[in-house]
Amino acid sequence: MPAKKISIDNAKINQLFYFVANVVIYRESDGRCLILKRSENEKVHPGKYCVPGGKLDWSDLDINNPGRVNGEVLDFEGTVEKLLEREVREEAGIEIYGVPIFINSNAFIRPDETPVVMVKLAMKYKSGEVKLEEGAFTYFAWVNEEEVKNYDCIGGIQDEVIKTIKLFKE
Repeated sequence: MPAKKISIDNAKINQLFYFVANVVIYRESDGRCLILKRSENEKVHPGKYCVPGGKLDWSDLDINNPGRVNGEVLDFEGTVEKLLEREVREEAGIEIYGVPIFINSNAFIRPDETPVVMVKLAMKYKSGEVKLEEGAFTYFAWVNEEEVKNYDCIGGIQDEVIKTIKLFKE
């Protein structure tokens, strides 16, 4: 029988993680990627440059409207893509498109002791002018492979931007 609600009642406590997806956005017109400067008020990586992204919430899984019922399993196709599209709109005010391309993954433990699994993906810029989420970000830049090296980025961001530019230029 398929699930009727989302619950952690039967989950194993040592297997609970936040799931986070980040996206490096590539602009074809000039071969640059978007980076955002985190507010100095952020608990994690204040003042560092990053790329848009966010956590998967239970509300992202509409239990009453799964994409398909696969036996007794409820499937929600496109969940990560929708998460990225939403976060990019909220954080940068722009639109992205295309099939996400896998860059890498990472697991880490936040300062508040929460374990996180993160996937990093690349997608293309579609439209819009960057409008930063108030209170969360203070500056942005569209950078190329060399320019990104001049910014104080969260570890790995510079390499991910460089990799994304190479992927899309091929």
